[in-house]
Amino acid sequence: MSSETLASKFAEGAISACNDTEVVAVRDVDLKFCIGCMYCQSHDGCVLKDGMNALYNKFQNADVLVFATPIYYYSVCGQLKTFLDRLNPLYSRDNKFKEVYLLATSAEDEESAMDGAVKDIQGWIDCFDGVELKGVLRGIGVTDKGDVDSTDFPQKAFDMGVKA
Repeated sequence: MSSETLASKFAEGAISACNDTEVVAVRDVDLKFCIGCMYCQSHDGCVLKDGMNALYNKFQNADVLVFATPIYYYSVCGQLKTFLDRLNPLYSRDNKFKEVYLLATSAEDEESAMDGAVKDIQGWIDCFDGVELKGVLRGIGVTDKGDVDSTDFPQKAFDMGVKA
């Protein structure tokens, strides 16, 4: 829930700067695991018939992508990892996005707890020419629901959204 709060605040900041935004909650996407068939590299979309096919054009045409995740075992959550894998059809497309942001929250008090997640996102970014990890918000020390609200992380996410 804390990472969702940061995503919402980022979107609010982007909207306040007159940017169009759309928030996609991965938990609401009918999402199957990638089967590695590479169908998507020679066809428009994925061979799997789930909620992802409706998202590819939106992601391809976005100026900025923002990924928000809780940190589980020093990495992105499993749902986000599966989502990133399923964005494979973007690899062979002419994508508009050149900037990516990561908003991460963790019960851990050390910012290094997010290093694995940053590496995961950077690894995905490295597959796309000219794309840059523009910013990372490391929301540490947020254990319980609502903890993030008593920190400066929501304001930092808002400010990041304004600048995106």
